[in-house]
Amino acid sequence: MLRLIRNLRHLARSEEGHAAPLLLAIVGAAGAIALGIGASEDSSIVAIVGGVVLGLGVIGAIVANHMTIDYEIYSRLNELEK
Repeated sequence: MLRLIRNLRHLARSEEGHAAPLLLAIVGAAGAIALGIGASEDSSIVAIVGGVVLGLGVIGAIVANHMTIDYEIYSRLNELEK
C-alpha cells in the first residue's frame, strides 16, 4: 500500500503531469459504472447521477490534461520562439 501511495505521489510531482487526469478519469469510470447499474436496475436516480458524474469526470480529465500538460508545452515553445 505504501508503494502505491509513493508511486502516486511520484506521478503527481513528475514533469509529465498525468496524475490529475488519471484521477478524474477514475471518477468518470465510477460514473459509467453507476450509470450502467442505474440503467440495468431501471433506477432513474442512479442513472442520472451516474451520467452526471461520468460527464464531469470526462470533462474534468480533458481540462486537467490541457492545464497540466499542454500549457507547459506551449509555454516552453513560446520561450523558445523568443
